[in-house]
Amino acid sequence: MAAAREELQKDLEEVKELLTKATRKRVHDVLLAEKHKLEIEIKNQPLPKPKDVAEEEKSSLGGYTVKINNYGWDQSDKFVKIYISLNGVQKLPAENVQVNFTERSFDLLVKNLNGKNYTMTFNNLLKPISVEGSSRKIKTDTVLVMCKKKREEKWDCLTQVEKESKEKEKAAYDTADPSEGLMNILKKMYAEGDDEMKRTINKAWVESREKQYKGDIPMDI
Repeated sequence: MAAAREELQKDLEEVKELLTKATRKRVHDVLLAEKHKLEIEIKNQPLPKPKDVAEEEKSSLGGYTVKINNYGWDQSDKFVKIYISLNGVQKLPAENVQVNFTERSFDLLVKNLNGKNYTMTFNNLLKPISVEGSSRKIKTDTVLVMCKKKREEKWDCLTQVEKESKEKEKAAYDTADPSEGLMNILKKMYAEGDDEMKRTINKAWVESREKQYKGDIPMDI
């Protein structure tokens, strides 16, 4: 599309040049008509799509995008600190490492590191953070994201989702009947285990039922 528009523009410039040199009225009128036709064609040419611009920007960043899943974290009274390991990140220009904060989230973008872009997003942080007080630091092979706590209180985990997941697990184990709690644990192990684990649990279950059955039969029968 861009090439066709450029060719039409070149034709128009040449026709304009010829118009300045034409001395015969008939030739002048023909060139004038051609000039008008070319101007309409150029006007009707579609402008470059935003997608093309985005693709150019993407190619200038280089490489493809990798989602970061591995990280470590700890906390102080004032900050929650997230550590992301990226080899050679300290060699990048500072503007290539960007973090955007909101009160309950942040997203990290590392551009053009060894031919790849890296992203990490945390939504629904456990507690509100101060956007103005939060920042990032670049260390050797590490990006440190520092989320400033709005209140100086301990975080049990990073996100609300993690908290809800832990509470569900705790509720499954904390039952009045110890055997029910054990059964819940076995069910979880069975659901998450491999084939070998499932066979082992099935075998233990069958043996347990057989023992219970034998124990229920009176000795004089």
